[in-house]
Amino acid sequence: MSRGGFSAPAKKSLGQHFLHERSFIDRIVLAVDPQPGDRLVEIGPGQGAITLPLLRRHGELTAIEFDRDLITPLMETAEGVGRLTIIHKDVLAVDFGKLAGDEGPLRLVGNLPYNLSSPILFHALAHAAVIRDMHFMLQKEVVDRMGAAPGSKVYGRLSVMLQAYCRVTPLFVVPPGAFRPPPKVDSAVVRLLPKPAAEIGVRDPQRFEQVVRAAFGQRRKTLRNALDGVCDSARIEQAGLRPDARAEQVDVDGFVRLANIE
Repeated sequence: MSRGGFSAPAKKSLGQHFLHERSFIDRIVLAVDPQPGDRLVEIGPGQGAITLPLLRRHGELTAIEFDRDLITPLMETAEGVGRLTIIHKDVLAVDFGKLAGDEGPLRLVGNLPYNLSSPILFHALAHAAVIRDMHFMLQKEVVDRMGAAPGSKVYGRLSVMLQAYCRVTPLFVVPPGAFRPPPKVDSAVVRLLPKPAAEIGVRDPQRFEQVVRAAFGQRRKTLRNALDGVCDSARIEQAGLRPDARAEQVDVDGFVRLANIE
């Protein structure tokens, strides 16, 4: 039985880069630190590099895999290691609320494909109420944006949307050589902890998303101009913000206040 999964060619069309470096696999499992009773769900198990160590540690895992060619080898490799359930589906079509059911919150893990990382993050965000935490590996550039502070060049819509609903903690960088084939950029592992509902403060998620999207739609514009038709200057001032400020100068709480004004 292979300790690090099985071998299969990566499909460029699916953005596949398979993790193989043992030291980083161990660090991810250590970061997740599964406990008895946890409901682990892995997005895109690939060749099972993270799947098998998690199964050995926890005994049970649900994996969501879109690539049909990987499913049978993964099931065969996991035989005798633990109880593996595979959902053959596009993760963006998976209802995490139904998956969680009445059995408690999910713990998501995954080496996310670069070409789908943002849509997957927003999909998970929409189900944050049934998710206990998330440990994802993505492009370092994306992780930098996720955890960016106001005033940073990479602070943007992704930063605000994620930080409004989650505590974002970048954990460590993973170099290209840890993957097959090696990507052209560094990757990084990040932890997302959904905030309790009472701590979020967003009254209308759709309105909040609309305001944040418009504000960052044209970064060089002031809030007054970027939010034209969405919020007038009086509402911007009512939220304690300057109409001549730009979106990257406004912190997450500022956007929450602005979106909450009737």
